[in-house]
Amino acid sequence: MVICKSTTELEKMHRAGLLVWEVLERMRTMVRPGISTKELDEFAEEYVTEHNAKPAFKGYRGYPGSVCTSINDEVVHGIPSASRKVHEGDILSMDFGVVMDGYYGDAALTVPVGKIAPEREKLLRVTRESLERAIDKVRAGNRLGDVSSAVQQWVEKNGFSVVREFVGHGIGTKMHEDPQLPNYGAPGQGPRLQEGMVLAIEPMVNSGSPAVKVLDDDWTAVTADGSDSAHFEHTVAVTANGPWILTRPREATGPVW
Repeated sequence: MVICKSTTELEKMHRAGLLVWEVLERMRTMVRPGISTKELDEFAEEYVTEHNAKPAFKGYRGYPGSVCTSINDEVVHGIPSASRKVHEGDILSMDFGVVMDGYYGDAALTVPVGKIAPEREKLLRVTRESLERAIDKVRAGNRLGDVSSAVQQWVEKNGFSVVREFVGHGIGTKMHEDPQLPNYGAPGQGPRLQEGMVLAIEPMVNSGSPAVKVLDDDWTAVTADGSDSAHFEHTVAVTANGPWILTRPREATGPVW
């Protein structure tokens, strides 16, 4: 069942979302060659605890970390570790969520570590742009398939592929609510978007095949062919005035990440 939120609920979700945005922006500035994913994870947990919130992922279905940190061919759910350090030229995806005053916020971005290859720069740019195009479809009266197809069309037009096994989702007082939101599909299909619906839109884009596999840790998903993968995400509400990105400041302009 899709749950539409009131204005009061959306404001609470925005406060949670702003905390997610703050943490991700701070972690973005921390990323440098030699830093471990555990250092980023510890920072995130400490920061949200100081702000009277809790990391949403830690303990969720047994997940051991607060941030999902995925490097290069890791698509999602990479587990933070003191022994996992990033190197010059890597790309690092950071997926983070909080629960604050009973409501969840969830967002992700992929960042370069130092100078990266042009192919990786293009992958990050196209993935971010696919999220921007999807967000633009988050308008009352549109269909869920309009959002999904916006991602797929832009990604495939640029020679990349969208992951099928993992999808975006509704979000609110639970991390995962209805509806599921694939990053592929046909425009004009699926349920109509209504005011108060909130979607976690998260393109996961591979430079090679869309196929993925999960490693023996039962969490880390990697590309089946060893190609690179990027991941960008925002929590977005449907309003009478169009899409409202709950995981960034109202006054923010320019690219979504």
